[in-house]
Amino acid sequence: MIFLGIDLGTSSVKVIAVNESGHLLGEGSAEYPIAYPKPGWAEQNPEDWWQGTLKAVHNLLQNPSIHTGDITSIGFSGQMHGLVALDEANQVLTPALLWCDQRTQAECDEITAHFGFSGLAETVSNQALTGFTAPKVLWLKKHQPEIFKKIRHILLPKDYIRFKLTGTYATDYSDASGMLLLDVQNKKWSQPLCDFIGVTSDMLPDLYESYEVTGTVTDEALQLLGLSNALGKISVVGGAGDQAAGAVGTGTVKEGIVSVTLGTSGVVFAAHDQFAMDEQLRLHAFCHANGRYHSMGVMLSAANCLKWWTDTVNADVPFKTLLAEAEAVPTSDQHVLFLPYLTGERTPYANPDARGTFIGMTPTTTRGHFTRAILEGVAFGLKDSLEILRAIQVPMDEIRVIGGGSKSDFWLKIIATIFNLSVRRINTDQGGALGAAILAAVGAGAFESVEEACDKIVKPLDAINPERADVQFYADLYRRYQGLYKALEPWF
Repeated sequence: MIFLGIDLGTSSVKVIAVNESGHLLGEGSAEYPIAYPKPGWAEQNPEDWWQGTLKAVHNLLQNPSIHTGDITSIGFSGQMHGLVALDEANQVLTPALLWCDQRTQAECDEITAHFGFSGLAETVSNQALTGFTAPKVLWLKKHQPEIFKKIRHILLPKDYIRFKLTGTYATDYSDASGMLLLDVQNKKWSQPLCDFIGVTSDMLPDLYESYEVTGTVTDEALQLLGLSNALGKISVVGGAGDQAAGAVGTGTVKEGIVSVTLGTSGVVFAAHDQFAMDEQLRLHAFCHANGRYHSMGVMLSAANCLKWWTDTVNADVPFKTLLAEAEAVPTSDQHVLFLPYLTGERTPYANPDARGTFIGMTPTTTRGHFTRAILEGVAFGLKDSLEILRAIQVPMDEIRVIGGGSKSDFWLKIIATIFNLSVRRINTDQGGALGAAILAAVGAGAFESVEEACDKIVKPLDAINPERADVQFYADLYRRYQGLYKALEPWF
């Protein structure tokens, strides 16, 4: 059997094929544009996603080791929160408003004013943030009422591809959690939020677990995909939002395993068996792709801070040189601190106006001190989320680190020491696409559960342990770091 994982990202779509062992048989991809029609707006044409998916599958099928007759099931990983609005004829009414679209702050304020912080905690377990879907629907209602009145179906980005494949209107619980329309704890649409926004339950997709079959690929779609000679029906499972699917791809599906993503942004993701929520809503409380729950902290700039430092300030200096200079700085040497808020922040401070800051320079401060401060500042930002997880008593036995930043042993040693926990890389870098394929395999019956599939496919590598001599120093430095935001907040 062969399973396809479709990873619908913000700038491109990637499709991989794996067998029951999780062995990668091939992959294909295609890019598509993002439109920024006004400052703070971000839009895409859903048809570009569909055409990109077709192209990516066609590229994948050029691999001679992939026999289309063996393709059994398809799973998804998708960019979250985006709004796709369809009319009665299933035509797209407006460009999709993306997760990074920031036009809805007034709508978020309106939602928060109506429900209050405690009301949002009780109904949807999350803050009203500009990225989420419900504020986007409310924005359409207020600013484009003629379009809002025509909406018959509301879908998330990956679920538009599902619709094109199967003709069904469906989503999974993990992706729906990021709409601000789901009662996350009870896994049902929140009637109070739906009533306030002005949507009815029949406008929203049917809800499924990520590994459950939501439909089969239609004959028309098989023809378009180049799979017309596929044997039998190809099933399509619920799939997951990109972070939950990525967590499946790292094996973060059991209590005690926490994954850290060192990408452009930073994510701390913890799986747990029972629903858990930070009362201050500093973490996202979402459903997980294994049928349980997860908590997630997000820092908006992680490896992006290092990219800014490398590309903008030190464009003529090799990256390896910058890291070597940072590593040569003694841990306790005249410490510079860095706040990693280049693009605002989400966890623990939901403040889009927060900004990056260096503090503590002297005449003897070197470039190496600055580089090391960035590496440590990002690690401290990730520790903010880790400490909230500890406060809500989420078990932590193992940290798995993925993303471009995880390639640096030095950075991982800093993170391990600041966390005072061992960290591990894993044996694959396929992330969300692999998670999507694993969900497809579970839905096809190749595995009894998501946990079983991950145990057999995803393997952690050797641990990088804390530098015990520096643990207390970093604990003291972290307390200084924590005080900086509060001191500087009036200046942001």
